[in-house]
Amino acid sequence: MAVSVKICGLTEAAGLAAAVDAGARYVGFVFFPKSPRHVTPGTAAELAAQVPLGVAKVGLFVNPDDAALDAVLAHVPLDVIQLHGAETPARVAEVKARTGLPVMKAVGVADPQDLDALWDYGLVADMLLIDAKPPKDAVLPGGNGLAFDWRLLAGRQILKPWLLAGGLTPENVHEAIRLTRAPGVDVSSGVESAPGVKDPDRIRSFIARATAPIL
Repeated sequence: MAVSVKICGLTEAAGLAAAVDAGARYVGFVFFPKSPRHVTPGTAAELAAQVPLGVAKVGLFVNPDDAALDAVLAHVPLDVIQLHGAETPARVAEVKARTGLPVMKAVGVADPQDLDALWDYGLVADMLLIDAKPPKDAVLPGGNGLAFDWRLLAGRQILKPWLLAGGLTPENVHEAIRLTRAPGVDVSSGVESAPGVKDPDRIRSFIARATAPIL
């Protein structure tokens, strides 16, 4: 099983280069001002120009209105829109139709009931990102370094392509994949030396561990 890796929250060239060179399938740029990983459309455009063919450029948005999407897409040639807020399935469908781009929808999980949303979003989203549900007082909808009980996904069939996220690190990603059989993984804070500062060595280590054979 070839596992796809997404490195999210990239803000500068060194982290981007490490991700691409190590074999990341997706690179993510965050367009959410409250995040320490937020980038302007101008910065994202400069970084996107360094991404080779075969690596998908993902833009992360949180409850964006049409104007917010348009402002970014006017400058940044994204390949995928990631919706990481409380967007409804209807809004996911609207964003797909408006942008003409594939949409990845994040679904927060804390207990088994949360998995029910995978069906509703799976009917309209092109991909799903299964993440830990943020704490009630959290400012960020993701990137909090929290994991959920991966055993909830053991043996579960998910109809759309999906990525596992939430609290993943170079130290635990191999076990997370073994337990969940995730076809892809997403990491942000787990490969940082400080909030918003990617560590190229941890990026390389994460991708190596994520793509190592499951015995």
